[in-house]
Amino acid sequence: MDRPIRVLVAKPGLDGHDRGAKVIARALRDAGMEVIYTGLRQTPEQIVSAAVQEDVDVVAMSILSGAHNTLLPKVVDLLKAEGVDDMLVVGGGVIPDEDIPFLKEKGVAEVFTPGTPTQVTIDYIKENIMK
Repeated sequence: MDRPIRVLVAKPGLDGHDRGAKVIARALRDAGMEVIYTGLRQTPEQIVSAAVQEDVDVVAMSILSGAHNTLLPKVVDLLKAEGVDDMLVVGGGVIPDEDIPFLKEKGVAEVFTPGTPTQVTIDYIKENIMK
């Protein structure tokens, strides 16, 4: 790419904790990516609208509320409905291992659980960005 990777970091749903999202946003910035952080309590519609308006390469969602099986696939579906098929969608947060295959089946490219080194996320994005 001839420009920095653009990443939207979002907190879908009613989750009010954003420490992890801020940590990953800082790590991505430090790795040379442009990061847009949407803040807390975003609806899937707000996330997709921001992703389209900001013309991002990656949508990275952090969720702790337990609504991951509903909210993350809804973002993927809304992106498809907007005709967007070139954004990498990843998730992170407190997501049980047994739910990860379902999320991947629904279009979430990768899920990063607590304790994942930030470099792993950075490397994944750099290696899998849709070019």
